[in-house]
Amino acid sequence: MTVNQVNEVEGKVAIVTGAASGIGKATVELLRARGAKVIAEDVDPDVRSLKADGIVPLVADISRDGSAEEAVALALEHFGKLDLLVNNAARIVYKPVVEMTRHDWDYVMETNVTGAFLHSREAAKVMIKQKSGAIVNIASYASYFAFPTIAAYTSSKGALAQLTRTLALELAEHGIRVNAIGSGDVVTNLLNSFMEDGPGFLTEHGKGAPIGRAAQPSEIAEIVAFLASDRASFIVGSVVMADGGYSVQIK
Repeated sequence: MTVNQVNEVEGKVAIVTGAASGIGKATVELLRARGAKVIAEDVDPDVRSLKADGIVPLVADISRDGSAEEAVALALEHFGKLDLLVNNAARIVYKPVVEMTRHDWDYVMETNVTGAFLHSREAAKVMIKQKSGAIVNIASYASYFAFPTIAAYTSSKGALAQLTRTLALELAEHGIRVNAIGSGDVVTNLLNSFMEDGPGFLTEHGKGAPIGRAAQPSEIAEIVAFLASDRASFIVGSVVMADGGYSVQIK
């Protein structure tokens, strides 16, 4: 069986946050291509462009009360169940701590951690009743390692790794697996809010990895699909590193 013939998520129903671009969009497209049905959620109205047979877009701020409930309700209304939650939405601020405002801090933490908590909580309520399901959190090598000026981001990704482990312990007895992906530099628009060429910066920064390049969003989407599938049935509470070797080098 070739990679293109793998339909490991066929028949599953997923919610993907941060779905309008980057890893989220690539994940929505890959899951749908392999037979899943998807609620594609993003604060960016461009997420509506993903509307298609088997893909229902939702414009919502994942950090706000009610958004997780709405996403889960849409999954049940349109597709009758919920098998997979992908907590992908993320924000970042580049500022030294001494220049960072409370708003800057909250801006990052509310999306990267609180949004994942709210969606995991609501998804788990359905999955517990089903006695099955998977949650995949898009964490980062910044869950373990730091760079100057991204304290809020590293703190949020460290918290997401710990949320992953705690949820895994709480939900394993209910047949629900929770894991995360420790992604490295991925060519996305994450930095575009304060940088003229965010993808270009990430492409260049990725050259510092032992593999010598940044990842494409589709490469992370492949790992999401694997962790969501029965092929990953013994992987519980892990942060699967996909950073081109960045986290194992000493410079």
